[in-house]
Amino acid sequence: MAAYCYSRSGMDLTQEHAEKLGRLHGQGFEIVAFPMYANYIGLRKGSCAALMEPSDSGRFKLFGQPTILIGDNFSVRVRQAGQDWFVWKQQRIEATPERMRELNEFFEEIRRNLF
Repeated sequence: MAAYCYSRSGMDLTQEHAEKLGRLHGQGFEIVAFPMYANYIGLRKGSCAALMEPSDSGRFKLFGQPTILIGDNFSVRVRQAGQDWFVWKQQRIEATPERMRELNEFFEEIRRNLF
């Protein structure tokens, strides 16, 4: 099986990896590089993002958890005063049911296509 290079990070991808990423791209996902996470492949769709790394047999492993982006930055989900928020530095956005639904759908699409 031929190896392909993901040029932003220099990681080797198999044909199977490339095909899976191509399917996601065809479904509206952006394959992106996040400068702070140069060793991972970034996936973005809408306001959601995730980091992936290729593993054996054409699969991918999730690095961390998919999340909501604040600007171009990965947020962390926190609970403050009984309410859920996505936070990055001093910025925060509410973890509304709509955002949570978008994030869950994002993860399910990734799971169906990559793992």
